[in-house]
Amino acid sequence: MSITEAEIIEALRPVEDPELRRSIVDLGMVRGIAIDGSVVVVRIALTVAGCPLRNEIQRRVSEAVIALHCIDRCDLDFTVMTDEERAELRQLLHGDPAATAGTHQGHGHAEGRVIPFADPASRTRVLLIASGKGGVGKSSLTANLSIALARRGHRVAVIDADVWGFSIPRMLGVEHDPTIIDEMIVPPEAHGVRCISMGFFVEEEQPVIWRGPMLHKALEQFLTDVFWDDPDFLVVDLPPGTGDIALSLAQFLPRAEMYVVTTPQPAAQRVAQRVAFMAQRVNIEVKGVIENMSWFTGDDGTRYELFGAGGGAALAERLGVPLVGQVPLVPALREGSDEGRPVAAVDPDSEASAAIAAAAAIIDDELAPTRRYNAGLKLV
Repeated sequence: MSITEAEIIEALRPVEDPELRRSIVDLGMVRGIAIDGSVVVVRIALTVAGCPLRNEIQRRVSEAVIALHCIDRCDLDFTVMTDEERAELRQLLHGDPAATAGTHQGHGHAEGRVIPFADPASRTRVLLIASGKGGVGKSSLTANLSIALARRGHRVAVIDADVWGFSIPRMLGVEHDPTIIDEMIVPPEAHGVRCISMGFFVEEEQPVIWRGPMLHKALEQFLTDVFWDDPDFLVVDLPPGTGDIALSLAQFLPRAEMYVVTTPQPAAQRVAQRVAFMAQRVNIEVKGVIENMSWFTGDDGTRYELFGAGGGAALAERLGVPLVGQVPLVPALREGSDEGRPVAAVDPDSEASAAIAAAAAIIDDELAPTRRYNAGLKLV
């Protein structure tokens, strides 16, 4: 019994482009099918030359075709989309930026372009992970908390907004740069988490010597030019302190929730409270406190509070918010961040991973917003 081209097309319809998460048939990537007995050749148009996930596309297409009856082999013939085809694809997925330029004002917009996460109809929860000072493990918590949320079945994205100390791509173990499709940035993914960072656009050793307007513009691009594809959570790793970036994000993302990271000692807690007070001043809701480096567990099972105790609970009480979690000081947490092997992904049963997973569960289940927004309701 011979197979038809239509049957092969239907078999390929569930196959998604790994970056765009859409059917390769619906994206117009399937350009031709040749059938010679039990051998099928599929012509695929890649979005860009040198597509980093070409091998993954080949695997997915081959498996889908070979699963059909009477097919012994599937070969792929690759081509690349033209500039015009990429422009059409970007408009299909991301809209036309020129169509919205100059038509919107106020919060949630950047130079006339709509920020999707500020839209009242958006179902994405934006989590700002903040700290009063550096060195408290905020970025490693951001990376591992994002993975913990993804392991709960959510679509998760991360913005590394710490433009001076960018580290999220390394901590997540991202293996390739973003893909650019007609000025639309498609973020890479690792462990179920998509991310964008200044680290993709400058050399590792190159300092970012920027002031307010340039930082504001970079954040605008991260929010409007990146194809985020409606994640359930957008987790933002803020730089320490209360500078320009925190203020810009308060303007861009007025519905964001802030989680403050501190360590147990009183000095760190007092500094951390400043970023929480700043958030309150700009109408960003502080939802909880996460205490990092809470204790170290020795080989004998004894807990040693190397940095004191009570700082996280004291800060949470002063702010009137819950202490979402206490994460122990574990060498594997630091090592995994340095090596691109985040502990929440490679050792989810470890002491630190369990604490982070518990914090993710509280954020997901207990601290979900109670307010509901309806884009159709407007004041006149």
